[in-house]
Amino acid sequence: MALLVVGSVAFDSVKTPYGEAAEVLGGSATYCAVAASYFTDVRVVAVVGEDFGEEPMRLLRSRHIDVSAIEVAKGKTFRWSGVYSDDLNDRTTLATHLNVFESFQPRLRPEDASIPNLFLGNIDPDLQSQVLRRLRPSLSACDTMNFWIEGKSDSLKRLLAEVDGLVINDSEARLLAGELNTVVAARRLLSLGLRFLVIKRGEYGAALFAEGRYFAVPAYPVERPVDPTGAGDSFAGGFMGHLANIGDASGRGLREAMIYGSVLASFCVEDFSLRRIGSLSRGEIDRRARELREFLSVDGPFAGRP
Repeated sequence: MALLVVGSVAFDSVKTPYGEAAEVLGGSATYCAVAASYFTDVRVVAVVGEDFGEEPMRLLRSRHIDVSAIEVAKGKTFRWSGVYSDDLNDRTTLATHLNVFESFQPRLRPEDASIPNLFLGNIDPDLQSQVLRRLRPSLSACDTMNFWIEGKSDSLKRLLAEVDGLVINDSEARLLAGELNTVVAARRLLSLGLRFLVIKRGEYGAALFAEGRYFAVPAYPVERPVDPTGAGDSFAGGFMGHLANIGDASGRGLREAMIYGSVLASFCVEDFSLRRIGSLSRGEIDRRARELREFLSVDGPFAGRP
């Protein structure tokens, strides 16, 4: 079953210890949609400027992503630039130019309501709620960020009473819940009405809280991570793409989705922009998924290679 992704499409300029890339395709909707496209049909709702050009659209279409709902507005495309520390754990934003994204109003079409799965990227929570209420999908999840947690906490908490799942990093989860401990924060966030909560922990993997239970996956060990930009959105895309594909968001389905989220994030960090994650085979994805399952098992031989 298909997935609708609402979020940002941007041009990023990134510098890491392993190199730099200027004006490359990025944005939350971009990474999420590309990751999800290995599992299911994907449509993106976003806005870009007149400077976006045909080449980025071609890149998205090459992954069989429906770009017909990406609006081309008068003005410039959202741009972000940043630099990472030597260990890639700290990021300094050098510039953020929202441009046409500043006035983004998702343009939904009647046929969008027939898409059963929805992922809401980290846009204004009031916009997220508007989209959710108009579409009423079978399965929905969202992301958010510190800016919205600090500026629109009440709106965000109202959204969490309506959406099925939240995909968020550990510091954001603690900030939103007003708790210092991640487990306590998770319990508080679930009490707002969520069916499931995914807490991303970067190089330490991710944790799932659902149905009164806890499940965690490690990050797949990448020997040479190049750029972590988009890894969290790629995780969300792998996670939601798998759920959309199997049509099962119960316990086992969620746990399997966590594995695929970790796998897609691992490919994302291996190069800048879509250079790696945009050119995978399903065999590569499934191979890493098998290794992660072995990592999680106490039986059998050690997984992977030293």
